[in-house]
Amino acid sequence: MKDPGTERPLAHAGLGSRFRHPQTTVRWRLTLLYGGMFLVCGAVLLAVTYVLVSHQITGGWGIENPPSPALPHRIVDAPPSESGTSRLPPPTLKMPTVPSAVLRVMESSAGQEFLRLAETQQQVTELHQLEIESAIALGIMAILSGLLGWVVAGRVLSPLRTITATAQEISDTNLHRRLDLPGPRDELRTLADTIDGLLARLEAAFESQRRFVANASHELRTPLTTMRTALDVASAKPILSSAQVRALDASLRADLDQADRLLESFLMLARAQREELGDETSASLTQAVNDALASRSDAIGAKQIKLHRTLAPAYVKGSETLLARMVDNLIDNAVRHNLPGGPINVTCEADQETARLVIESGGPVLDGAAVAELAEPFKRSGAERTGSQNGHGLGLSIVAAIAAAHGGELRLYRREQGGLGAEISLPLACDAQPATGPA
Repeated sequence: MKDPGTERPLAHAGLGSRFRHPQTTVRWRLTLLYGGMFLVCGAVLLAVTYVLVSHQITGGWGIENPPSPALPHRIVDAPPSESGTSRLPPPTLKMPTVPSAVLRVMESSAGQEFLRLAETQQQVTELHQLEIESAIALGIMAILSGLLGWVVAGRVLSPLRTITATAQEISDTNLHRRLDLPGPRDELRTLADTIDGLLARLEAAFESQRRFVANASHELRTPLTTMRTALDVASAKPILSSAQVRALDASLRADLDQADRLLESFLMLARAQREELGDETSASLTQAVNDALASRSDAIGAKQIKLHRTLAPAYVKGSETLLARMVDNLIDNAVRHNLPGGPINVTCEADQETARLVIESGGPVLDGAAVAELAEPFKRSGAERTGSQNGHGLGLSIVAAIAAAHGGELRLYRREQGGLGAEISLPLACDAQPATGPA
């Protein structure tokens, strides 16, 4: 149990560090950015306003200053109108009576210069007052814009805090959780949806890994249990004949070979999934098919399988060893699960960009949903775990992994008349040799 007294200093330390280094948070940086942009724009706006007002006051351009009104000595009555009635005089500004001595002084050159100096002083005072008031207003608005920027940045970054807090709570034990961020579909919503998709893929990968480990443990336990049983039976007998020793030796060797093939399949699957292609060359799919069929000619003859092949030259770039294993697994799967007297149709062709290998085999009618899962590890056409005589359920998963490592894909489909079809599409090698007709 944590001591509350030990957590409080840490919280204060984090808060103090946050204020000592405000530039380390996005919210502070956004606030400074908003405040700085407003300060610069406001300063430019006030500078433009100051120049415009200065020109207007000094009469440089803009609205010109009206001439000073003359001091009237008397009011002139308006002449009578055509109808004989007198019109009212237009409204005028009645100036106070100015002594003639003052008028003479004002009309002199010294008086005019004094008036111009007084007017200039008044303009300078007004502009200086404008500067002071504008600076005060800019300072107040800069503070308000900083506070507003802090609030707005907090509102904008609130979804990010939610995403971070939820992501920190998610571990390998609760990958089913999702962010489910509400709100409009903006950049933050897109980010949350992307993280949700990543979590879904991680959950599927972890679940697949757990199933793989469980199935691998079961498959390895089967030959080990068989060997242990054979040894227990042999040890229970006081004396073993030579025939019994040979039978025990054959049984143990068969189980060891099975475990060895299973481990080799694990290593091949891991290598293909890591896309460790090794030395890449231009490999011929046609040659790989011919080699795989030749190596299983005895099994094909024993089952009286009807073999039909249409092979055109097709070259792909990649690991010749992995590609040969991919084709060998497909041929082995077609022979192993075929019915006696059933067909095997092999077609290899290539166009301008893609090489295609199609292998169809006979057999019982399969379920379409089950066929789609056969490329997963330890999946079989029957029960998930059957006797090891029919393989370990890794052949097609290795084929799919090798095809994906070479930039291709494996497509499985059920045949209406029974059996399974497998189609592999791979990118054609750039230095592929020209086709010379079917082989």
